[in-house]
Amino acid sequence: MSFFSDVERELVLVARAPLAQDVVALELTSSNGRPLPAWTPGDHIDLQVAPGVERQYSLCGDPDDRDRWRVAVLREPEGRGGSVAAHALPAGHLLRARGPRSNFQLEGIAAGDRVTFVAGGIGITPILPMVREAEAIGADWVLHYCGRFRDRMAFADELLAAHPDRVRLHVSADGGRLDVVDLLTHRVVGDVWACGPAPLLDALTDAAARTIGVAVHTERFTPRELTEPVWPGPFEVELASSGEVIEVPPELSVLETLEAHDVVTVSSCREGTCGTCETVVLEGEVDHRDSVLTAAEQAQNMSMMTCVSRAACPRLVLDL
Repeated sequence: MSFFSDVERELVLVARAPLAQDVVALELTSSNGRPLPAWTPGDHIDLQVAPGVERQYSLCGDPDDRDRWRVAVLREPEGRGGSVAAHALPAGHLLRARGPRSNFQLEGIAAGDRVTFVAGGIGITPILPMVREAEAIGADWVLHYCGRFRDRMAFADELLAAHPDRVRLHVSADGGRLDVVDLLTHRVVGDVWACGPAPLLDALTDAAARTIGVAVHTERFTPRELTEPVWPGPFEVELASSGEVIEVPPELSVLETLEAHDVVTVSSCREGTCGTCETVVLEGEVDHRDSVLTAAEQAQNMSMMTCVSRAACPRLVLDL
């Protein structure tokens, strides 16, 4: 289950710096000078990079520094998402932000434990502070950092300089593509934390499903491909606080239906990747279609992402 602060605050962009080809770092501080909320490796914030354009970015600075937050943004092709707007922001610009939230945590490791990190492209951002934490704990860790071109791999030089024996770069343009099956089946990897493009994460989870004793924890920036709903017809959602029952039609999400009935909800990505709309489920079986909850969490059926997940039964009772 994710944990999210929906408190909105004003931030100031105090510095920006190039990290790699098409990747820029943004340094943010509170506009009122107060300390920023604490965060842990893997946390994200929601950042409004332009009017009506809100995107999620991993915090990749120092969790002990309560004076500033650092994010890294990959500029995508012109016209896609908010990356173009983020790259154009000038120093001194005021932005609105919510968070931090956590649905990708480094948990359950101790000194000497074997830990494997896998990052693809800009997926290095949540992994970077995890690497620092694993090093501080004294874990036996290794990082496999994958990218198409070497000059687009942010933080690669920094990581190699600090940990030459633990960091492996896999540059596909140079013939260095990571063999995921070999990694999980022929090496001692321990638990795996991974973030990157969908094909990389899909390959990891598929290989892990066929490998005994390997757990893969993933963070997705893009939603997984959805199959047909388990319950294709309409279903009912009961609001526990009032007893009101609302019918969700096949063409609308639970979130959209709640909004249409003026039920106060919090959301951001609307594609099942950020965890902002997570809602506690009191009764009923959920057709989980998100990319946030682990398979074990989905099986527990304790919460759902209302933006994409649906009912697998006639009625759900939500803690709303």
